[in-house]
Amino acid sequence: MTGDRRLSLGVALIPVLGTAVMLFWGIIFAGLDAHIPLLLGIVLAAVVGVLNGYSWKDIQDGMVTGINHAIVPILILSLVGVIIGSWIVAGTVPALIYYGLLLLSPKYFLFTAALICAVVSLATGSSWTTAGTIGIALIGIGQGLGLPLPMIAGAIISGAYFGDKMSPLSDTTTLAPAMAGSDLFDHIKHMFVTTIPGFTLALILYFILGLKYGAAGASTEQVAEILNALRSSFNLNVILLLPAVFIIVMAALKKPAIPTLFGGVLIAGVLALIYQDGVTVADVLSAMHYGYEVDTGVDIVDSLLSKGGLDGMMWTISLIIIALSYGGVLEKISALEIIIEKILTLVKSVGGLIASNIVMCISANALLGDQFLGIIVPGRMYREAYRKKGIHPKTLSRVLEDAATVTACLIPWTTGGAYMAATLGVPTLAYVKYAFFNLSEPVISLIIGFLGIGVARLKN
Repeated sequence: MTGDRRLSLGVALIPVLGTAVMLFWGIIFAGLDAHIPLLLGIVLAAVVGVLNGYSWKDIQDGMVTGINHAIVPILILSLVGVIIGSWIVAGTVPALIYYGLLLLSPKYFLFTAALICAVVSLATGSSWTTAGTIGIALIGIGQGLGLPLPMIAGAIISGAYFGDKMSPLSDTTTLAPAMAGSDLFDHIKHMFVTTIPGFTLALILYFILGLKYGAAGASTEQVAEILNALRSSFNLNVILLLPAVFIIVMAALKKPAIPTLFGGVLIAGVLALIYQDGVTVADVLSAMHYGYEVDTGVDIVDSLLSKGGLDGMMWTISLIIIALSYGGVLEKISALEIIIEKILTLVKSVGGLIASNIVMCISANALLGDQFLGIIVPGRMYREAYRKKGIHPKTLSRVLEDAATVTACLIPWTTGGAYMAATLGVPTLAYVKYAFFNLSEPVISLIIGFLGIGVARLKN
């Protein structure tokens, strides 16, 4: 059977709603990971495409194109696993945790962690680099101080995405105005209206949570036990912080990510051989591949430092490949674009336009599996609609960031959600409710859109 290759709205909804139902049932009721429901979603979308005139080659090309969007992120994720293993065997992560426990207070830790990650992310332009370097250390420090892991991860992610969203070095910050047709620095200035209130609210909430949970944190005896275990298992000194400093500096200088990360691995490997007693080249390579295992006799230290390695990222990488294959098929058969076109015919007010834009950005993240596609597809589809309403493109680019950039990490099967969960060691659904900045941004954008605040108008 062949067709005209243009799906009707009802047919376009079949793979979207069908996969949503399978994901909901599989994750919530059956306790499954997202892999198989998404794999079945690929089958459903492919069948719909073939029955409406698309060849198998079209479907396969769509899958390959979808995966191609994340080849670099997949390589980065692989290297992050290698980094974690090499940094632990070198003593870099233990040193970061050790000095952090000496310097940071439990009561103010969440507030401080969000601020530190915001500064690092502003400097590097990358939430991923921030989480994969200073974020790993902060997870260890916070756990050592007795704070709940989901809260720590939420604070790290809030700070990392604030910096990513506002930095002119960020890929998403340059992509959003490119899709909307606005100027980069006009776009950044226009984001202040939603971003500053959102991050301020997040910092207030982390401060309050810190006072509550920090007061009941780890005892001084437990912290002392952790410090002693770290000292007895590793030779610690400030030189071991060099790999982290190297990556942050190189990222701030906008050097390519993959060579920069690999440089951090090599430096850590050399430091491991120089400073850690009895460590051989085989031990370093094993930690890079399989992760590091430590037995200090202190459970919390063993759980903190027995992780990493290339193998540890394979679950996450397989999820990303499947999710992006599904998104590639949906994009190939234009299912999401057809749905967006129909929604735009129903939108009458400016507030309704912005609201539908926010919903479609989040939906695009969930359906296409990647925040870049969450910006590109709605940005492309909404550009003319904003112009017809007399709204400046910088408002569209701001909404794309408010809704797409910051919410991708809240969905378990997107590249962002899978990366953060794998890197920080906290399931996405566990940290979601504490990622206050990421949760508040689309809500603030929605409210001010209906109130008409911060909606820039075209002069002509």
